[in-house]
Amino acid sequence: MVVNVGDVKFYLHKFPLLSKSARLQKLVAATNDANGDEIHIQDIPGGPAAFEVCAKFCYGMTVTLNVYNVVAARCAAEYLEMYETIEKGNLIYKIDVFLNSSIFRSWKDSIIVLQTTKSLLPWSEELKVVSHCLDSIASKASIDTSKVEWSYTYNWKKIASENGNSLQWNDARKPQMVPKDWWVEDLCELPIDLYKRVIATIKTKGRVSGDVIGEALNAYTLRRLPGFSKGVNQNIDFVKYRSLVETIVWLLPTEKGVVSCSFLLRLLRAAIFLDCGETERNELMRRIAQQLPEAKMNDLLIRAPPGEATVYDVDMVQNLVEEFVTHSSRTEPVDNEFLGSRSPKFGPDASKVLVAKLIDCYLAEIARDPNLHLSKFVNLGETIASFSRPSHDGLYRAIDMYLKEHPGISKSERKRICKLMDCRKLSAEACMHAVQNERLPLRVVVQVLFFEQVRATASAENSTSDLPGSIRALLPGGSHGSSRSTTTNTEEDWDSVPTADDIKALKGELATLRLGSNDSGNEAAKSDVEKVAASRMKGLVMSKIFSKLWSSKERHGEISSSDTSDSHGSVNAEETKSTPSRSRRHSLS
Repeated sequence: MVVNVGDVKFYLHKFPLLSKSARLQKLVAATNDANGDEIHIQDIPGGPAAFEVCAKFCYGMTVTLNVYNVVAARCAAEYLEMYETIEKGNLIYKIDVFLNSSIFRSWKDSIIVLQTTKSLLPWSEELKVVSHCLDSIASKASIDTSKVEWSYTYNWKKIASENGNSLQWNDARKPQMVPKDWWVEDLCELPIDLYKRVIATIKTKGRVSGDVIGEALNAYTLRRLPGFSKGVNQNIDFVKYRSLVETIVWLLPTEKGVVSCSFLLRLLRAAIFLDCGETERNELMRRIAQQLPEAKMNDLLIRAPPGEATVYDVDMVQNLVEEFVTHSSRTEPVDNEFLGSRSPKFGPDASKVLVAKLIDCYLAEIARDPNLHLSKFVNLGETIASFSRPSHDGLYRAIDMYLKEHPGISKSERKRICKLMDCRKLSAEACMHAVQNERLPLRVVVQVLFFEQVRATASAENSTSDLPGSIRALLPGGSHGSSRSTTTNTEEDWDSVPTADDIKALKGELATLRLGSNDSGNEAAKSDVEKVAASRMKGLVMSKIFSKLWSSKERHGEISSSDTSDSHGSVNAEETKSTPSRSRRHSLS
């Protein structure tokens, strides 16, 4: 008898085959050939190789089954109907015993067999080989680590790190510990559709923690998505990898904080690049916003979509911060308690302080982009304006970087961007830099010098209790309002860029203040010198302010002919000189 399986011909005897295969009996009986010597089998699962295994078994020959051919042989035996009702100890029974006693008991064999089932669908699914593999793998991944006795693939450096970087402890060999995520690397060999089913089965059993599931997803994405750690490769199959990213998002654990924010941001970057669905992107945005205090600045540097003028996707970060603000307003007590339990040094506003610092660094980075519009920079800065933070040095650095990279912006735009900053919250180093910064409007330089004077005066007297209430309110700890509220002048010249002479004169007065305090021999002399220096500084500041205002009025024709006479001019000059003196006596009394 000739059996044609695809393009391969098998010359066999009828009796050995028909005695064990009900299907071959039917095919031979139904053949149109008078002799019945040739039959055709085109759709047998596993093809000629699987049929050969079945034929050898029918002849009583030794059949070698392994992890690579056992599923194909099982499906082919089912196709040929090699049941126990035809003959006791038939091939189906033999293979089922082998699967249950050997394959499904082995960790790595179960994974390999599961991979072979994909090419044999739907037979492998209907015969429950897939479900048995899934259950075997999930059960072993969920077992207590003390009961893991089989081999598995793992990064040995990581094991050494978890065990204290040493196998020796008190001159005795330390027993090897099985890590909780021992199974993660082996499952990375599975294609995404099978991996999805394995992880879903593991989660269903409920014995593996969310952080281990998250680590498994991270490891799989790093292995399977080209360039995931540094940026997705341009030359990839978009459909294939879009499905991968969407599946990973679907598998993310529901618990908050079990997956790192860095991993979520890299997933979002890949989702944007691969044009994943809006549902997946919104889910990632929601999760990232909840964990934004944990983010790193480099992870926020996501490239803008094609066609955008800017280098980075600033709108996406804006949406993340807005989502964080919304989430914080709803669940702030829970979040603060969560952060406090992780680190005692975190106060009630720790999450907002961390986000503010993060965005300050991000603003400093995107400020280098010459195509970044001022409104995007300011809008992002204003989103975190309500976040109380002890220092505005990072924000000052970002503003200075923007002014440096965009020298052509107008005076009103300089004023708008500088309003983001509270001069009272600048460190001494930042103040010294700001005083020398010719890119800042004169108004900001004056504010910096004034608050530096107030701080120096308060420090000289070792207490702010003796200062007038109006001055104490200007100190960083005295009021939580913005420094912008302390300035009521709105003339255009406040916003002008200071000249080099202005900066030099103001720096000289600041240096005089500090040198005077350092050279004094005792506390009383030190206090007197500082008071004199502070008075001189304030007098200079106020005289320059009035000088600016006076020149502005002259340019705009606001002074009448009587105001420009010699007598009135001298009176006005005296008033200009006396005003800072009165102010000085009040501030230091």
